[in-house]
Amino acid sequence: MPQKRRSQSWTELKQAGNECFRAGQYGEAVNLYSQSIQLLEKSGQKKKEDLGILYSNRAASYLKDGNCSECIKDCTTSLELIPFGFKALLRRASAYEALERYRQAYVDYKTVLQIDWNIPAAHDGVNRMTKALTDIDGPSWREKLPPIPTVPMSVKESLAQAASLAPSPQQNSTTDNKKKGPEAVKKAKALKEEGNVFVKKGEHKKAVEKYTQSLGQDPTEVTTYTNRALCYLSLKMYKEAINDCDEALRLDSANIKAFYRRAQANKELKNKKSAIEDLNSVLKKDPNNMAAQKLLQEVQKMK
Repeated sequence: MPQKRRSQSWTELKQAGNECFRAGQYGEAVNLYSQSIQLLEKSGQKKKEDLGILYSNRAASYLKDGNCSECIKDCTTSLELIPFGFKALLRRASAYEALERYRQAYVDYKTVLQIDWNIPAAHDGVNRMTKALTDIDGPSWREKLPPIPTVPMSVKESLAQAASLAPSPQQNSTTDNKKKGPEAVKKAKALKEEGNVFVKKGEHKKAVEKYTQSLGQDPTEVTTYTNRALCYLSLKMYKEAINDCDEALRLDSANIKAFYRRAQANKELKNKKSAIEDLNSVLKKDPNNMAAQKLLQEVQKMK
């Protein structure tokens, strides 16, 4: 057996690590990934992507074993080798969350959503972190966040082509669409218009579907987020509405519709302070906004 182990290549060690991981043998997986990393680094081959994947895989094993500190270290190394690596960001976010480092976790979850909006784990993570940070820091929790990096379009396009970004056929379809450039933007506008038609008909669920498809093509269109937030409000999906407004404000920090609709959602969720803060932001930019004035009066009367 020792002779066989010595003869194994880094790829064979990696595959053995993968098999151990799938079998729930996380400690052995860490050992095998470590050997694979050592072999590849000693080989002198400049295979940054392969090394990045190995570090990310070992991070997943550490995370499963409850070793969050080592998981974070490996994810950070992986991200240095593969900037904005999808899996490493998610794994580091989970580790940060487990260590109650909620601000860092929020930043990583939000960064993942820039790469691919249709990731439930990232949406759920953002929602959990938003609640945790609101409980800790109050309505001004966003002011204490570390900077959220902007994922360049060139990085999105290159990541969209990577197999590691496609854990399911649905997500693969989404990322493939992002490679179309101007064609994707054109398709996004057409889907957005279809969503607008459904809104006029009062068919908000169908509108949400169209807006989601549109954002899959072009995740940088602010009005699509605020339009979908309006639909979520009608469907009483208030957390989802807040999430869309957050994203709209990340793209356009002065967007009045995003502030107003987030205030509406916060009102329904009984988040009085956050709703007042958002409405004050609206009135600061548009003092004569009657709808915001009326809603502010209603919120101020809440117990």
